[in-house]
Amino acid sequence: MTHRTASFLSAVALLAPATAHAESRDRIDLPSGPLGEAIVALSRSTGASIRLSDPALWQRPVRAIRGRMSVGQALDRLLAGSGARPVALGGDTWQIAPAAPPRPKLIPAVLQTVDPPSPDIVVSASKRGVRLADFPGSVSVFSGTDLGTSGAAGSDAIANRASNVTSTHLGAGRDKLFIRGVADSGLVGQSQATVGQYFGDLRLSYNAPDPNLQLYDISSIEILEGPQGTLYGAGSPGGIIRIVQNEPIPGRFEAGVTAGVSAIEHGAMGGDGSAMLNLPVIDDTVALRLVGYASTDGGYIDNVTTGKKNINRTYTEGGRASLRIEPGSGWSIRLGTVIQNIHGDDSQYADKNGPPLTRASTIAQPYDDQYRMGQATITKDLGDLRFTSSNAFVRQDIDERFDATLPGDSPRLFRQQNHTTLFTTENRLARPMSNGFGWVIGTSFLRNSARITREIGPVDQLSPAAGVLNTINEETAYGEISAQPIRGLTITAGARLTHSRLSGHAIGDMIGQLPADFRGDFTAPTATTQSPSYQTVQSDADIAAVQHNRSETKLLPSISASVEPARGLILYTRFQQGFRPGGLAIGNNLVRRFRSDRVSTGEAGFRYDRPGDDAFSIAASVAYTDWRDIQADFVDADGLPVTTNIGDGRIWSFDARVAWKPVPSLRLEGSVVVNDSRLTRPDYGPLQFFRLVATEEKVHEQLPNVAELSGRIGFDWQHRIGDYQLNAGGWARYIGKSRLGVGPVLGGKEGDYVDTGLSVRIGKGGYGVTLSATNLLDTVGNRFALGTPIDVIRNTEITPLQPRTIRLGFDAHF
Repeated sequence: MTHRTASFLSAVALLAPATAHAESRDRIDLPSGPLGEAIVALSRSTGASIRLSDPALWQRPVRAIRGRMSVGQALDRLLAGSGARPVALGGDTWQIAPAAPPRPKLIPAVLQTVDPPSPDIVVSASKRGVRLADFPGSVSVFSGTDLGTSGAAGSDAIANRASNVTSTHLGAGRDKLFIRGVADSGLVGQSQATVGQYFGDLRLSYNAPDPNLQLYDISSIEILEGPQGTLYGAGSPGGIIRIVQNEPIPGRFEAGVTAGVSAIEHGAMGGDGSAMLNLPVIDDTVALRLVGYASTDGGYIDNVTTGKKNINRTYTEGGRASLRIEPGSGWSIRLGTVIQNIHGDDSQYADKNGPPLTRASTIAQPYDDQYRMGQATITKDLGDLRFTSSNAFVRQDIDERFDATLPGDSPRLFRQQNHTTLFTTENRLARPMSNGFGWVIGTSFLRNSARITREIGPVDQLSPAAGVLNTINEETAYGEISAQPIRGLTITAGARLTHSRLSGHAIGDMIGQLPADFRGDFTAPTATTQSPSYQTVQSDADIAAVQHNRSETKLLPSISASVEPARGLILYTRFQQGFRPGGLAIGNNLVRRFRSDRVSTGEAGFRYDRPGDDAFSIAASVAYTDWRDIQADFVDADGLPVTTNIGDGRIWSFDARVAWKPVPSLRLEGSVVVNDSRLTRPDYGPLQFFRLVATEEKVHEQLPNVAELSGRIGFDWQHRIGDYQLNAGGWARYIGKSRLGVGPVLGGKEGDYVDTGLSVRIGKGGYGVTLSATNLLDTVGNRFALGTPIDVIRNTEITPLQPRTIRLGFDAHF
């Protein structure tokens, strides 16, 4: 038995986290504390969906309740004297709203009336508790309650629920996420991602791939379409994804388990397990929440050269610990850590022209991703104001191996190691929107270091190749203010001022040449320029000279407006900008600078979601994005990843979503996303230098990795059978055609497939059994046509979907 197998079985044998439904409506046991936390605990222990309408209610203290009662009775007792009231929305859905206004008074000749309050969802990613009704932009918020009960869930689970989110599929822990068509390339180089990923208030990474954290014991997930430069700065031109974990609950013991086994058609067996424990350390003052998990995804790719089956098995192990301290006087402290390891036995790709789900490669291509985060968050309530200090240290190490064997040659290996460290601190003061006025101001400091080293050669005699170290320091001040000059109209304006100091230098042995006049900025020759002269780089002194230092200051303004012409109908428009800093990259064994890019987006849209009546809702938006000096990742003449600027582009995008509840127990939903992207002003210099444009063909195709058309339909159904609760849900998602990259070499087609999923859970009390399936049609498809960058020019690879997978799982919460 291997170490990973033993670790996995141990985790399954332990208790595992409780993201499960708990349908008991008999025994209620809620501690005293903030209303928001009591609502979360009640929702988890009953399976009911309960929403808060006003951010000011979240911290309102409530007393403890215990006993046997219905959800409605529990809410009545919980809210007694709190200034809030429960509103039944049908089925198991409730809304917590401010107490009903006093009955109208008769004044001579006039009947004065007061409209009832408008309950709504709060967008916490706004950093100041803005109601969804006041939020001027495209946003998706969904509960994390079901995540984990159907098995290990990472970024794919987010993309399956949100049609505007797409992902590459190089392998768990080394992918890129995209939102709203803002995508540079499917390759992973030195450029920063276009989507900012956050764990609560804390940035998960800066210019490293998606760590693919497993979504166990998660409260909710928020997706804000970009740019989000004012509040989130660099690395959010496409938007942000914010994961909110369940907080430790003081004064309460809580535990949960999930465990499951899965079978992959045409592949191997797999399994998953996780454990959650909430411990009250000191009465209602200190609590500790622990989460642990492990999973193995059975492989499904066979290597016809070596004869090995299911070579692409992947292992994931991880855990989180969160300590909550409530010292009183409005202070609250959160200390936590996140640890996760991913190991893949081999790459995910198959040969396009070979038998299905097979490939012929001479060597294994394993990879490892190790992620670590330490965090500390301090908040202080100051009447109507809230001070927040968020601090984190992150380290992510990725070790990848690619088959670099050339046709007819002996086996060769390309190894790349990416080590990144990130320190970030942000301090802000916010006033939630109240009485027609709200604002947030803040400062932040960030330091990120990314070190990439490379080796290439025969498997047992690898030779060092050019490497690079990029370091960036960002100092930022930002602010945003909202005002309602007249009833129903909200105007928001903000700005972010960022001063960045970038430095980079070459590392390792560089066997190659550089321009003789290299000063950290090399513009490749074009048809109208003369070829540069070169100097040979051999010594450490030469390598040390290959460095680059610069500073830049960016001002990112934003302005938006929303209006509510009718109850539940919101019209909005906004303008915002985002950017990514530059740095050094490696290409053709040379080191060159790539510039920062900048995104400007104008958006207009509407939402209709009548408060108190969720039988029907609809939202749509249209956006135009102007993208200057686009950073993109390519392959150089040796077939290795390189980052450069490819010119300017534009993106038109349309997004529409609709949901309908024909009966209280059934919810139907659908969405469609249309993207029209073009590279409007190609920069042919870098493309010619890296020999990616070998013909006279112009580069005017769509930007890569985001489909021109995609859509999703889904359903959720609930039904009670005596003491048992039956929940069923399913979805189908169409991913349209897209391209791997820009230009004829990287212009291979991908996408144009349908993915599906179905899950059924039956439970009683805090226990349940789940049967789920993914890829019901057993579609092969092509998610991301890259296995090894060495072969990308030949366009002979596909990355298929995981075949039909059936999972049987158990969960418990107590």
